[in-house]
Amino acid sequence: MSQGYRFDFRSYRRRFLQPLVTRHGIWTTREGIIIRLGGCGYGEIAPISWFGSETLEQALDFCRQLPAEVTQEMIFSIPNNLPACQFGFESALTEMKRWRNQENKPKNSNPSLTSSPLPPAPCPLASLLPAGEAALNQWERLWKQGYRTFKWKIGVDAISQELKIFELLTRSLPPAAKLRLDANGGLSYEEAKQWLGICDDISANIEFLEQPLPVEQFSAMLELSLNFKTAIALDESVATLQQLKHCFQQGWRGIFVIKPGIAGSPSRLREFCQKHQIDAVFSSVFETEIGRQAALQLAAELSLTNRAVGFGINHFLEPA
Repeated sequence: MSQGYRFDFRSYRRRFLQPLVTRHGIWTTREGIIIRLGGCGYGEIAPISWFGSETLEQALDFCRQLPAEVTQEMIFSIPNNLPACQFGFESALTEMKRWRNQENKPKNSNPSLTSSPLPPAPCPLASLLPAGEAALNQWERLWKQGYRTFKWKIGVDAISQELKIFELLTRSLPPAAKLRLDANGGLSYEEAKQWLGICDDISANIEFLEQPLPVEQFSAMLELSLNFKTAIALDESVATLQQLKHCFQQGWRGIFVIKPGIAGSPSRLREFCQKHQIDAVFSSVFETEIGRQAALQLAAELSLTNRAVGFGINHFLEPA
């Protein structure tokens, strides 16, 4: 019979210091669940239902129906329609095993024989700018903090207004800066062509345009990726591992934005990325430090191109 691990959980709420504005709406509070296995293994369930994961209530219902002890088999059989739960439980299991391995090491043993391998080198961080004109007032402070890659939300206001701000922003950013534009699927086909054409023409270092069109317009994004120099990255289209696999099978060989916290099973995600050597950019779901560390570990393992990871978001949330 499989060994059981003591399981408990609690929910949390964190307020955004400045509401996050995207084309999906305004986000004011981050809610999630912290889980613990075996007394020492912590994981985080941080769903974003409007992005493709389960709802918080579905995650809570799943946790409530579990027994006081869970097995490894139960964890690896969490269904794919609960991707944030898959991530949280596998992360907690990994953390628990790591702590227990440390405790079971012989004292005064040879470190070269018993120590865990050194973790991969950390990836550079990209910082999220606020939508609209507020970006013009914040990038410089973040630059002084060491950020060199910035992400700016578009598709929130009228395109004419955003293009004016974009011109000012690209003129003010230093030549060494990289800028990512994130539309969250909020552009029309003509607007996406307009943005890509302008990005192709300017000298500023635009790294990519992220998810210009809605998920159901995959073929149009594939076409656009072939007709413009500016790279396109899929985000909402590849929110979960199942979606990521589907887009890859449909021929996408561009950039994949992966949010580990809602992607699903970390072990299966690792296997897919290593097998296909995809160009991945890893990004936050506004998790706490618990989920962040598990996600960054995956990012450090699987980032092939040393692209900055989208975890420069602490200035948006109150302390956990």
